[in-house]
Amino acid sequence: MTLHYAAEKYGAAGLLASSVDRGWLTLSAELRTHRNGVIAWKNARPDTEICIDVTGSRSIITRQGAGIVDRTLAERGTIWLSPAGVQEDLINISDLLPGILHIYLRPDRFSPAAIGIDLDQSVRASLRYRHSFKDPLLAEIAYAISSELQYETAAGGLLADTLATSLAARLVQAHLGVSLSQAAVRPDGRHAVDRRRLARVLDYIEAHLEGDLTLDRLASIACLSQFHFARAFKAAIGQSPHRYVSGRRLEHARALLAAGDRPLVDIALALKFSCQANFTRAFRQATGQTPGQYRRNFSV
Repeated sequence: MTLHYAAEKYGAAGLLASSVDRGWLTLSAELRTHRNGVIAWKNARPDTEICIDVTGSRSIITRQGAGIVDRTLAERGTIWLSPAGVQEDLINISDLLPGILHIYLRPDRFSPAAIGIDLDQSVRASLRYRHSFKDPLLAEIAYAISSELQYETAAGGLLADTLATSLAARLVQAHLGVSLSQAAVRPDGRHAVDRRRLARVLDYIEAHLEGDLTLDRLASIACLSQFHFARAFKAAIGQSPHRYVSGRRLEHARALLAAGDRPLVDIALALKFSCQANFTRAFRQATGQTPGQYRRNFSV
């Protein structure tokens, strides 16, 4: 629904990459170029929209909405925030914007299961339509999403889950002034995932390399919020959940390629790539060979 809204607002022209075929559950994203001109829109957005200039430009952006007029010289890392339910009247663009990432964050990213703290509705409502700003952490998250849109990895859905939770946590901490320090504490007072629960998570990952692996499911196995689980997993394993799962899936791909003649497109889709071409690119980047070349090495 969110990207249908985006298509109605911005149109089909200028769309460079989209999450529409990626199966992402917790956020939607589009990478777009925007020509100079006026974008007029009178409908309130269903989700929180975060726009980030990911390439840099010299365009002047004027936005009007919620009684605010914001005029900004766009630069790489400039961020515009429009909370859910807020009507934006118009956007005036003076010159070409070559790369703007539009992120649409669902309301459930601000839930206790996601960030580990129960926000009062009045607190969430204080996330307002505001002037453009800079936030290095939000910008780095945006660059990671932009990269995933353009160069799909073996666990892009899990990366999107993790970054969606990180986005919500950052907005809560930096822009609502709410501390999440206690969100990372389990009921027994410990901050780290214990060995037994970690083993259950790792076993679950191995058993579902060809299935859907979501941050929500992995965090629930560990009995942690998604925000804390992602941090605790990296502390325990030395890798983020996304990087770990991506590596395990590529190892699984090696085994499948060596074991038989299963069609490459079937392997690609089983490992949650949106297409064979993206699987080939990621596999070659990891191994220095295409899947076909790797398989032929075992058939000689």
